[in-house]
Amino acid sequence: MKVLSFPVEWKPTNEWIENSNIYHQMKKYGIDSYEEFLKRSFSDYDWFWRAYFEDTGFYWHEPYNQTVDLSRGKPWAKWWVGGKLNWTYNALDRHPQSKRALIWEGENGEVRTYTYGQLKAEVNRLANALKQLGVKEGDAVGIYLPFVPETAISLLAISRIGAVVVPLFSGFGPEPIRVRLSDANAKVVITTDYAWRKGNRIPMLNTLRQTYKDIPSLDRVIVVRRDKNTSLMCNELDYEEFVRCESSDLEVKAYDPDHLFMVIYTSGTTGKPKGARHVHGGFMIKGAQDMYHLFDIKPNDVITWVTDIGWMMGPWLIGGGLVSGATVFMYEGLPSYPRPDRLWEMVERHGITILGITPTLIRALMKEGDEWVKKYAMEHLRMVGSTGEPWDPKSWYWTYTNVLKGKKPIINYSGGTEISGGILGCVVVRPIKPTSFNTPVPGVEALAVNEEGKPVKGEIGYLAIANVNPGMTRSFWKDDERYIRTYWSRWEGLWYHGDLVYIDEDDFWYILGRADDTLKIAGKRVGPSELEALANEHPAVVESAAVGVPDEVKGQVAVLFVVLKEGYEPSEEIKRQIMENVVRKMGKALAPKDVVFVSGLPKTRNAKVMRRLIRAAYLGEDLGDTSALVNPEVLEEIRRKGRG
Repeated sequence: MKVLSFPVEWKPTNEWIENSNIYHQMKKYGIDSYEEFLKRSFSDYDWFWRAYFEDTGFYWHEPYNQTVDLSRGKPWAKWWVGGKLNWTYNALDRHPQSKRALIWEGENGEVRTYTYGQLKAEVNRLANALKQLGVKEGDAVGIYLPFVPETAISLLAISRIGAVVVPLFSGFGPEPIRVRLSDANAKVVITTDYAWRKGNRIPMLNTLRQTYKDIPSLDRVIVVRRDKNTSLMCNELDYEEFVRCESSDLEVKAYDPDHLFMVIYTSGTTGKPKGARHVHGGFMIKGAQDMYHLFDIKPNDVITWVTDIGWMMGPWLIGGGLVSGATVFMYEGLPSYPRPDRLWEMVERHGITILGITPTLIRALMKEGDEWVKKYAMEHLRMVGSTGEPWDPKSWYWTYTNVLKGKKPIINYSGGTEISGGILGCVVVRPIKPTSFNTPVPGVEALAVNEEGKPVKGEIGYLAIANVNPGMTRSFWKDDERYIRTYWSRWEGLWYHGDLVYIDEDDFWYILGRADDTLKIAGKRVGPSELEALANEHPAVVESAAVGVPDEVKGQVAVLFVVLKEGYEPSEEIKRQIMENVVRKMGKALAPKDVVFVSGLPKTRNAKVMRRLIRAAYLGEDLGDTSALVNPEVLEEIRRKGRG
C-alpha cells in the first residue's frame, strides 16, 4: 500500500547550501553531489572519518593506525585500532577557554553561565574529588539528577577519570533505580535533594534512599543540596563541600577507544532493561558527527534539547554540543511553566539557534493557542530538531509555520540509544517534505528491507543498517547473547533496528512506528502513525494512538485511543468524523473498530507512547514493566474502557 506523503515544503537556498558543513567537505574533497558524498560515506570508512576528524579539529592523544577492524565480524567491529583518546578532552580542552560553553536556566528563572575554562575547572574539581573518594577506572557512578549544571559536570568528570557513567531518569521511582544501579554495580551516585517541576519540589534524595539496602555495591551518595536544611545520612556527602578544596588542575589520561564510559539502560518490550555499552571512541564521536552533518552545527551556535540525562538525548546534547565547540543550553522544569510561551521566550532571550523538541511537546503547546508563539520573532533560530516519535502532519505544519515562520528547516532525526544517535535524518543541502527524513545519516547505510532482508522501495519495510559505525553499542552490559539476538540474528550481516519505514518515489523516508506496534489488518501491514495522523487532523484532537486487537474476520483491527482538547467532550459525532476520515483516506478495509476517548496516553519521560501497554490494558492482559512511565494511572482508565 502507498503511505501518505506530501510535496516538498522547504527548499534550501544557495546560501543555506554554500554555508553548510557538507558543502564545504564536498568542495574540499572534489565531490560533485550530495548523493556521491553519501554513498562514499557508507563504504569508505577511512576517508569519511579522517575527513571528519581533520575538518573539526578532533584531537587524538595517540593517532590510530586502522580505522576499523572487522576480522571478528560486524557485531564486534573494533574502531580506531592503535589510537588513544579521552572524549572529555575534545569537549573541554581544545576550545577557546573564554568562550561560553554552558547556559542553564531553572524553572524559577535562575540562570548560570560557564565558559569552557570555568566548566573545565568545575569538572576537574569533581574528578579529583571522586578519585580521592576511591573511584577508579571502570567503577560505575550513577547520575540521578534533573537537568542542572551539575549533571553536565558529573557526566564529564566521571568520564574524564575513566569511570563509567550510569545515567538515570530524574523522574524514576525506587524500583527502576534499584534495578539499574544494582545491575551496574554502582559504587557512587550523584543526586540532589529535590528537583523543580511545575513550581513544585520533586523529592529525589528520599526516593534514592529507598534503594540503599538493595544495592550492596553502593558506597557513597553525593548530594547537591538546594536546601541547606536538608539533613544527610552517614553515607551521604554534600556536593559543595565534597569539591570545595579540590584542585582545578588535572592531567587528562588517554584511553583505548574501547574503554567503557557509559552504560545507559533502555527498556525493551519484554525482560529487564538492556544496558547499552558505550565507549570513549563511540557515543560522543557519533553524536558530534551527527550534529556536524545533520544540524550543520558551528562554534557560534547555541544548541538545546528538551530532554533529561536518562534519555540518550541528554548525554548526546551535552557531549556532542561541547565536542562541537558550541554553547549548550540546559533547562530544568516544564517548558510551558509558568506560561505557555516559556520555551519561545527562552529561545528569544538566550539566542538559541538549534532547538530540539518532540512532537508530543509541540502538541501540548499547540493546544494553548498560536498567540503564545507568534509573540516571538526568534530570528536567530536556524532550525528545529525533532526526535523521539514520528510526526503527525498537523503538528509538523504548525511548527514550520509558527516557530520557523515558513523559512527554516525541521531536522527530523531518528535512531536510538543503542546507536548513539541517528540512522535517518535531514540535511540542509536537500529539500524537505513534511514529516519526512530526506537522507540516511552520513556514514550510516540505512535500508528498508522485506521479511527476507531484501531492499524495498515504495512499500513498507523494516529499518536495517548494512554497514557499521562507531556509535553502535559494544554489546549489552553482561549480555552478549541478547545483543546478538536483538540486532544481528534476523538477517546475515544486517543490523535490525525494529522500526517500520517507507521510502517514497523521491527517496524521502518515513518512519511508521515500531515493528512491534505494526497492525496487520486483512493481510495489509499498517504503521500506527498513519492512522494516528488522520485522527489528529480532527480539530478537537490533541493526540492519538492506534493499536491492533484480535478480530475473528480480519485477524486484527485497529482501535484508536484519542485525547481531546480542552473544551471538547467525547461524542458519537466526533467519533464518526474521525472514523470517516480514516475510511476516506485509507480505505474501508482499514476502518477502525472503535474510537476510545481517554484523558491521556501512557508515555515514557522521553515522550514515547507505549502502544504495547495500551493494547495490554485494553485487552486485560498482564502489563509487565511500567516503571518507565510518567503517567501509569491512565492504564487503569484504558482497562476500564476495554475488553478486560
